[in-house]
Amino acid sequence: MQNDTGSNAVIVNYFSRTLNEKILLVQVLVGIFLYVNSLMIFTFLKKEAFRTDTRYILFAQTLFMDSFLMILTDLALIGNYFQFPIPWIPCCVFCFLMSWLSLVTPLTLAAMCLERYVAICMPLQHPDISSPRNRRRGLAIIWVISTLLPTFTVVSFISLVPPTFLLTYVVCSNEMMYVQAWLNHARNAILLLYFSVMFIIIVFTYVSIFKAAQAASSDNKKSTHKGLRTIILHAFQLLLCLAQFVCPFVEMAILKIDFMLFINFRYSHFIVFLIAPRCLSPLIYGLRDEKFYVVLRHYAFFGLDTVVLSLLSSENIKFRGRAKMGPLQS
Repeated sequence: MQNDTGSNAVIVNYFSRTLNEKILLVQVLVGIFLYVNSLMIFTFLKKEAFRTDTRYILFAQTLFMDSFLMILTDLALIGNYFQFPIPWIPCCVFCFLMSWLSLVTPLTLAAMCLERYVAICMPLQHPDISSPRNRRRGLAIIWVISTLLPTFTVVSFISLVPPTFLLTYVVCSNEMMYVQAWLNHARNAILLLYFSVMFIIIVFTYVSIFKAAQAASSDNKKSTHKGLRTIILHAFQLLLCLAQFVCPFVEMAILKIDFMLFINFRYSHFIVFLIAPRCLSPLIYGLRDEKFYVVLRHYAFFGLDTVVLSLLSSENIKFRGRAKMGPLQS
């Protein structure tokens, strides 16, 4: 018995050490993500050309929403790890915000695909369709649609539990809001509807831009092919974003089998389906977009890149001058 107790203690200690390392790794990844997003948000706010372009406005919305979502989910992860209880009413607000923010990004990605479709396939109508008034309407539609599911969940939860239950404390988790099986089924049906509509938008925009690329002249093929690659990256990002909605149900099934497997799966789920899709937006627009990349590089290096480039160009001019004068002097 003593040997068994000692072995169990070693396993628990090793397991706790592994969890601590994983939590620290998540904090490092979240810190890097928030730093990159903050730098890109600063770049967006500093240039009026970005603040008046629909494409960059939608991009900035994903940056803002993903940053807030990352902060909230990281707090929820830490609270679950340390088993820190909070009252049910703040937990409902917390879960509402996380669910709302997690839906804003996929819907914004679908809107970004439509914006690329209009810009490439309908270039003459693009300025009218992307007017400030239509832009505000589009953002409002995204916010309203993304609040439907969390509002339904919170209202249903409050109506199903007794009022005294809301005064108790709980380790906050979004899955605990689904107190009855039909809530899970309704949630799945709504998410399936979201996924179907966004999948249709992705396929429609890709096929339309692909046809435009086939019919485009040699001068326009480069921009249309770049638009196709952007749509593909958005589709992959959207797939990862939507996969996170299936993971909680897989987690509950795994929890009934093995607790350690459940912990490892939840950790992988957080990295692959929450952090990874949010890192693709900086890759798509921060590095692939030439205009944004130039400004981002300038602020990332505190303007030193301009000084270095000017010094290199001046040295290059001097070198060419010496090369031209050399034969004459000889």
